[in-house]
Amino acid sequence: MPYPVVHVLFFLFCVGSVAVYAVLGSLSRRELSFRDARKLLLLVFVGGLSTLLPDIMAVYNVLINGNLDHSLVGSIPTHSFLFSSTAIIFGAFFGYAAYREFDKAVYMAIFAGSAFLTHLLLDDIAEGGCTYLYPLYDRRISVFSIMDTGFADAGGLFNYLIISFVSVFCVFIVILMVLFALNKFGFEFGYRAEK
Repeated sequence: MPYPVVHVLFFLFCVGSVAVYAVLGSLSRRELSFRDARKLLLLVFVGGLSTLLPDIMAVYNVLINGNLDHSLVGSIPTHSFLFSSTAIIFGAFFGYAAYREFDKAVYMAIFAGSAFLTHLLLDDIAEGGCTYLYPLYDRRISVFSIMDTGFADAGGLFNYLIISFVSVFCVFIVILMVLFALNKFGFEFGYRAEK
């Protein structure tokens, strides 16, 4: 299990790189106002806490039971799409509280959900799988272990290409979710035609 700092840094610098890029550009041009800084801090707060939500039970277990068990809330695995609803609700709540607009709340919920998913992806890489599909399927699935499948093991070229596509597509979807949400908060890459 990667440490909490790794989860937050991975989300902020790898997945949220468009926000880092936009902020650095705004800072260099001295365009960042106090209000913009508050919006940025809200995104960091929501993204940072959402990426830590799958391990929330570790805090409880350290204080109450003296151990680091962190993968269940009752019978529900915290490293699942079902439990990601907590991050989505968390993001929607803070998005609505900050902006008082339903649209912004939805985009903040998407942002929080993508932060949660980055945690699952990192744990998948480190631990060899998560219970993504609970309650439909209660065993661990690893998106990244299938990337290491050899051509002969995959059963042919078509299967090998599908396996490769699925693995990369999972990461692509999470990054796309972040870009989509950040675009609604004013962060974007821009294209300028060459002169």
